[in-house]
Amino acid sequence: MESTKKKVHLKVVIIGAANVGKTTFVHRYLEKQYSDSVTTLGASFSLKQWRSYNIAIWDTAGEEKFRGLSNFYCRGAGAAIVAFDLTDEDSFHSLRAIFVPLLESALPDCIKIVIGTKADLLSSTQRAVSVEDGEILSREINSADLSTERLYFETSSLSGQNVDQVFEAIFNLCLPIMSRAEGSSSKEIDLANDKTQQTKSNCAC
Repeated sequence: MESTKKKVHLKVVIIGAANVGKTTFVHRYLEKQYSDSVTTLGASFSLKQWRSYNIAIWDTAGEEKFRGLSNFYCRGAGAAIVAFDLTDEDSFHSLRAIFVPLLESALPDCIKIVIGTKADLLSSTQRAVSVEDGEILSREINSADLSTERLYFETSSLSGQNVDQVFEAIFNLCLPIMSRAEGSSSKEIDLANDKTQQTKSNCAC
């Protein structure tokens, strides 16, 4: 029987408050289509192949009762997508106060990409967070040697705006991490027996 175990070269985690659109963002990237009928309970796991590398993408729930789990799922992450809703100032402020600290359990050189979601709503709804504020946060939470890199994106899961670009930026910046993992005993995930994937129900997380 063919083995279902696959070596993971990079772990990517997406964090942020409930209802900012984390799950629809990941779904748009993986399925290349929009869906507003998915949500995450605890965390969900997907495996994506990029070039010769296997990328584990962990989508975490933002509700308070799941935050302890979110900290657990951040462990060993080489990259993080830190998400907020461009029309919701509170979701932005919660990143510094609640969600960025969860990344203390990630790898020391974890790359953090900040994304503002729901950019498609800005044509009819007032912007609550400026581009400058998003860029400042992205510089603040990353190491100084990434100062010339693009670390902030404004995205739309509805139109697909900047969704692929976020992941391409992560993968290219994380090439050294993936190269090291390829030559080491990086973690293997048994796809047949994995118990961590949660079921998805209605509304966007």
